[in-house]
Amino acid sequence: MTGLPSIIVIGGGPAGTFAAIAAKKQNPDARVLLLTEEPCEPYEKPPLSKGVLAGKVLPADAPIAGPGGLASHGVDLQPHARCVAIDRAARAVTLEDGRRLPYSTLVIATGSLVRELPHLPLGMPRVHYLRTEADAHRLKATLRDTRRLIVVGAGLIGLEVAASAAELGVSTTVLEVAPRILARVCGEEIGALVAAAHRAHGVDLRLECAVASARTDGPQAEVVTTTGASLAADVIVVGTGVVPNDRLAAAARLAVDEGIVVDEYCRTSDAAVFAAGDAVRFPGPHGPVRLENWRHAQDQGMVAGRNAAGASDAYRAIPSFWSEQYDLYIQGVGWSAAGAARVVRPLAGNAALTFDVSGGRLVGALGINVQRDIGVIRRLIERAVPIDPAALADPGQPLAAMLRR
Repeated sequence: MTGLPSIIVIGGGPAGTFAAIAAKKQNPDARVLLLTEEPCEPYEKPPLSKGVLAGKVLPADAPIAGPGGLASHGVDLQPHARCVAIDRAARAVTLEDGRRLPYSTLVIATGSLVRELPHLPLGMPRVHYLRTEADAHRLKATLRDTRRLIVVGAGLIGLEVAASAAELGVSTTVLEVAPRILARVCGEEIGALVAAAHRAHGVDLRLECAVASARTDGPQAEVVTTTGASLAADVIVVGTGVVPNDRLAAAARLAVDEGIVVDEYCRTSDAAVFAAGDAVRFPGPHGPVRLENWRHAQDQGMVAGRNAAGASDAYRAIPSFWSEQYDLYIQGVGWSAAGAARVVRPLAGNAALTFDVSGGRLVGALGINVQRDIGVIRRLIERAVPIDPAALADPGQPLAAMLRR
């Protein structure tokens, strides 16, 4: 392999995994090496707050690279490989165990870190943050003997944990500082339906409420909220979002701005270094932006990997997310746009669908249990198809027909 390109990818999440696979496919002669701090094949993170806690699946059941792992794609996986420094001048990375690995090009896909609360720091007794397989296994084991749970944060992760716990029979209280749940990702209509489902399963949702103080050194955790309420629980789970893990890039003097700054080709301020995923700030339609979802990590990772192997592809994102809570499959797609008109399509049962329309075109949508429609909506957005809002509001008008027109 001497003299052939060596592409190193740092990070074992979806962005890093898809970057490594795409790089090898783009240049089969290159040696592609993926460095992960974890001891195993890269695995899907979304099930950690859903199926893993409920005991329905294991992380090993969902390897990102498929049943054959990264080796089946010709990628060299290095587990227990924590990168501590990037020497851009010498084009080499240094690992915690002292190894120094040269690269021709580098992809940084270091993902994100949990947003730590001062009153509930990492390592505090009875307090759990959920980010890795080990975190999920610890929490799953703890929930077996838990009667009362407090979840801090009513975003996707917090509510997925609350749903899993409620289904296990755990009495669950959720504290959310905003006036409604899922405020960052859902409109009021969809958020209200999800809130109703949680309350129907016995979850106590406390809004406009945060943690003022906490003690966990007694027989139970004790939390005092900003509303003055005193709550006791066996376990506390913190799900208050994430921050970009851009420390390694910053130490290497790459441009960072609450995330690693890249251009439309996923190239950093160093032409030999690319980046992708949660850690990255990239050009969006309304200015520089970061995204934190699986589809973005996959798609941007693939572009970064191909470009690190010699391609010149631009990354054009249509954001999307999904979440499973009880019998609700919640999905969103598209960019939010200032001044967009909200259109609601009435649906029966536990299904729901809302659209955002701007300039006569569909720019976004949110739905519950409408998987087939979301796929069509993505194509309507990608193709900028002119849309009649009245037709969107009429459940008798098939979305697929709008796509054909």
